[in-house]
Amino acid sequence: MVSKIHIDVSSEIGELEGVILHTPGSEVENMTPQNAERALYSDILNLNVARKEYSQLNGVLSKLTKTFQVADLLTDILKNEKVKETLLHKICKYEQKQFLNKHLFSLEAKELSRQLIEGVIEEKNTLTKYLSKERYSLPPLHNFFFTRDSAISMLNEVLIGRMANTVRERESLIMEAIFDYHEIFVTKTINPLNSGSFTPNTTIEGGDVLIARDDILCIGQGTRTTSQGIDFILEKLINQKNGKQHILVQELPYKPESFIHLDMVFTFLDTDKCMVYEPLILEVNRFETIHIQVDNGKVTKISNEENMVSALKNLGMDLKPVFCGGKKDLWTQEREQWHSGANFFAIGPGKVIGYERNTSTIEELNKNGFEVIKANDIIKGKIDPNNYKKYVITIEGSELPRGGGGARCMTMPIRRKPVKW
Repeated sequence: MVSKIHIDVSSEIGELEGVILHTPGSEVENMTPQNAERALYSDILNLNVARKEYSQLNGVLSKLTKTFQVADLLTDILKNEKVKETLLHKICKYEQKQFLNKHLFSLEAKELSRQLIEGVIEEKNTLTKYLSKERYSLPPLHNFFFTRDSAISMLNEVLIGRMANTVRERESLIMEAIFDYHEIFVTKTINPLNSGSFTPNTTIEGGDVLIARDDILCIGQGTRTTSQGIDFILEKLINQKNGKQHILVQELPYKPESFIHLDMVFTFLDTDKCMVYEPLILEVNRFETIHIQVDNGKVTKISNEENMVSALKNLGMDLKPVFCGGKKDLWTQEREQWHSGANFFAIGPGKVIGYERNTSTIEELNKNGFEVIKANDIIKGKIDPNNYKKYVITIEGSELPRGGGGARCMTMPIRRKPVKW
């Protein structure tokens, strides 16, 4: 009898009971300098180094909670012929590669899972294909180790991301199929594509969606999540008619690329602390913070707030900001934010994980009561994190940050315990 997991995420910091990961594979290196930009990269990652660093994240989380790998979950559902047929139809239709359907359907589940992620090499059997400079009929999913973006656990449901870049849309199709068909998960998926109000401008990615409390969402609006995408979530809250709900919207700069998601400038650390990139979140600037209030199915308020921290305080969440890059030097703040210095993932209240390289940020956390623990010390059994009330686990990050994300980006939580606020 398979032990079922009921999806339940009502905060960013509740004790973690399950998380979905994707260990970077050949898809990360299956690109050339010519197509790297199309794959949303400015350079090609060194897979050997990236996997070594990722193994620290995976190793720590495997010791502290239940972990699931995308490739394994995908393989499981592809053993069902009907599910396999349905998913391949969606993928081939969306990417206009119907000619691949027969070949893909002939593959065994594990090999098909691999090719759907790592890419399907193009067979040069026609003049058009021979002349084409493309190596892949289905391109590799270079960004899939950022599992946060394509599926978002919200209470007991899973919102399927509507990706801003078509190169990532297959990630959403795969994650939707996993939650719809895998026997272990009990949930309902919500897809913006199925909404009557959907437009081509409707995009929303998980890096922009933070669940502050079961009645408060913090959402970034920028290059990856549009106002139409936020309106889709607003529409769902209106239809629920579930008391008073709040959405706090933070406008984000379109450049530089390190500001692609809200979690690159703001994350939750504890019941009373948050990580902020001060110049954007706290200082006076042109990027608005907007409060939308819904009460029993009606929008009762849309207004500007001073900033995200003060808006949360007005709603009963009094959080002390911890500064990404420290307080001393703007240059250090900018440099560490660029390397995902604000992007922390909470394993529980006051228990977070992030990159070791952001030394000023880690030092600031330490000053605020977080014990600094190296990931390898936990993996090797030298340190038991359960002996500490508050800590930051540091993972090496010379290569992974160059992909454009941190620990929160690389994790898709599926269940957390309730928080005692």
